[in-house]
Amino acid sequence: MNPTITRRAFAAGLMAPLGAAALLQEWRAGASARTITPREPLWMAGYAARTRPSEGTAQDLFARALALEDPQGVQAVVVAADVLAFPASLSRRIARAASERFGLARERLLLNASHTHAGPVVGETLRVAYPGMTAEHDRAVERYTAWLEEEVLRAIAEALASLAPARLAFGRSRAGFAMNRRRPQPRGPVSLQPNPGGPVDHDVPVLRVERPDGRLTAALYGYACHCTTLGGDFYQFHGDYAGCASAGIESRHPGSVALFLAGCGGDANPEPRGTVELAQRHGEALGRAVEEALASARLVEGGLRCAYAEAPLAFAPPPTREQLLARIGPGNDQFAQRHARLLLDTLNRRGRLPAGYPCPVQVWRIGNSVTLVPLAGEVVVDYSLRLKRELGPSRTWVAGYSNDVFAYIPSLRVLNEGGYEGEGAMIYYGQPGPFAYTVEETIVGQVHRLVRKTDA
Repeated sequence: MNPTITRRAFAAGLMAPLGAAALLQEWRAGASARTITPREPLWMAGYAARTRPSEGTAQDLFARALALEDPQGVQAVVVAADVLAFPASLSRRIARAASERFGLARERLLLNASHTHAGPVVGETLRVAYPGMTAEHDRAVERYTAWLEEEVLRAIAEALASLAPARLAFGRSRAGFAMNRRRPQPRGPVSLQPNPGGPVDHDVPVLRVERPDGRLTAALYGYACHCTTLGGDFYQFHGDYAGCASAGIESRHPGSVALFLAGCGGDANPEPRGTVELAQRHGEALGRAVEEALASARLVEGGLRCAYAEAPLAFAPPPTREQLLARIGPGNDQFAQRHARLLLDTLNRRGRLPAGYPCPVQVWRIGNSVTLVPLAGEVVVDYSLRLKRELGPSRTWVAGYSNDVFAYIPSLRVLNEGGYEGEGAMIYYGQPGPFAYTVEETIVGQVHRLVRKTDA
């Protein structure tokens, strides 16, 4: 299927009635959605088990943008896209162009990926995981990534162009299909299996953006769960449960845009999983939770304050050249061998392996009601639970998969337990090894510094 690019841009409001003008013109907002479904077969992202490119489209993919302008004229834009990740190189290019074209400073642009595992490979993300990709497949991904960049920028432009008087409100609800996927074993590290007793965050935070006459313009909502209802045997493009939830919200509110912000779901999967019907069921459950939050949301008053920084995450001591050479030998799986060759190439070119990684951390204070904390990477649930305790559970909203997805972001608990999110997945991301035990405190400390910076 080669769908025609579609375009939808929605103004954020009509002029308010005279009696309410003073209240309703405090904020302005605009929203846009652009279809980003690939126009040719592409290698699909997220599962190492796939052996061939995509075979059509089951549900279109979208890049949705919401532009906000506070009473002082401060603007910010959030982009929510049905892709596995915004890799660092793509995020930097989009941010640079947004600054040049629209005057958006880096802290006032948020790029969030739904992390659907039924989307295309984008840029360099997880390339160790796709040994079946040929040079021709690589070129197709490069074409798509360049096109995606321009489509995201068009969505930003349309959202900004449609700024109009709006009202903001914030609410919360709950959905129950996420389940922790780290099951402790009697011996050895945890395994990737459903763990009903493991930590999870069922919170569904929602920012309601409405026209002065009360009609919904946009719903920005989140949930902490992998978009992995559909498995590695699925070869059609699809937005998974998040795509189903957004489609349902938009159908119930014609003219609206529903933007999903992936939360700290690095160690959670939807349960049950495995079929399109289950993705639809989870999407309906999440959509109902969003509707409940929309109905009970309370007005947001105040301005918009944004901050951005890169937290220096240290790696544990990396493997030696001798250890890497040993991994190339017989007895090691193909992914360990590909990873070792990648690191050896880095050693040969640079003389050393990287000692750390600059992790994007962002804070948006939306009025006096919301402290939105977008974190990069596949963030495990402990960060959301901890930051809500420390910053206040009623106003704090923590997102993952924001601005860059370069690795899993384990907590100290996950590092101590070991397993896939703590160490094993670093092979597929091409990183030299696990993070040092300072990773959690480094990120949380950076969040608190940015929160203080944005204090009114």
